[in-house]
Amino acid sequence: MQAIIPLAGKGTRVRPHTHSRPKPLLRVANRPVLSYVIEQLCAEGADDFIFITGHLAPRIQAWMTEEFPGLPVTYVEQVAQRGTADAIALAEPYVTGPVLIVFVDTLFDADFSVLHRQADASGIIWAREVEDYQRYGVILTDEAGYMKQIIEKPEEPVSKLANIGLYYVRDHELMFEGVRHVLNQDPNLGEYFLTDAFQYMIDRGARLYTAEVGGWFDCGKPETLLETNRVMLERGHGDRPELPDSVSIEGATAIAPDATVEASSLGPNVSIAAGSRVRGSRLRDAIIGEGSVIEDCDLRDSLVGDRVVLRGVRGRVNVGDDAVIEGGR
Repeated sequence: MQAIIPLAGKGTRVRPHTHSRPKPLLRVANRPVLSYVIEQLCAEGADDFIFITGHLAPRIQAWMTEEFPGLPVTYVEQVAQRGTADAIALAEPYVTGPVLIVFVDTLFDADFSVLHRQADASGIIWAREVEDYQRYGVILTDEAGYMKQIIEKPEEPVSKLANIGLYYVRDHELMFEGVRHVLNQDPNLGEYFLTDAFQYMIDRGARLYTAEVGGWFDCGKPETLLETNRVMLERGHGDRPELPDSVSIEGATAIAPDATVEASSLGPNVSIAAGSRVRGSRLRDAIIGEGSVIEDCDLRDSLVGDRVVLRGVRGRVNVGDDAVIEGGR
């Protein structure tokens, strides 16, 4: 089975980290978000990937070569980002059959057995009920659970069933016909939405079944990245080597085997990546990157990049790679 993964976005909401790192390579529980997605899709039978790349594309390719050698991947560059339909259009020459489409701003708990239970459907759209429906495209369904319409960022609560960016499309030919149709129209809210191509399919008789996910974990903003880190830690992801008696642990944590922690209090919800050193510090709800030094700090709700030096820092920080900060905060 083929899978299309759009990865071209600049990740502006997670700056400064995405100045030097593609958003899909941001870590939760000491692993890049993209690694969770690829492993899950491979377990479900995906064996041929099409990556739509753009921002920092060489970093994606280098990481894939190191972490997933031998996995068949076709890389296609999206030069100008004009929306999700534009991204998927670039994959058309390489798609030969039914295809999964996964946008990796989120991690998800999806039951893929629905593909077999709904074998007559033209495709599957996974969704999740949310309260802040104005942020999303929301799905209106019929009584049998088939999509009737998607409304992008509605002002009125017509539905709270949010489109999460995970799809399976059997009728790929009709989908790409719809994508071409969308690209020939004026932009919708300033961009070309893949969901408008799905509407094109439905208007021509396609049946797209809506399946709810059990969990949906956003990685697109600092606060939600930290929340997803918490979820992955509580699920047991990440190592925790034996630590000296001078270190106290509260709740779920992940500490790389070669990280050094001394005379510190960690947790809940702290991950410390490879090669980092933490000394004389208190960390809560924090993600610490690789090769960083944290000394005499009291951090909470913080994102710290790679090769960062923090000394005597207090409170919340959101620091990208290679920064040095000393003094109170």
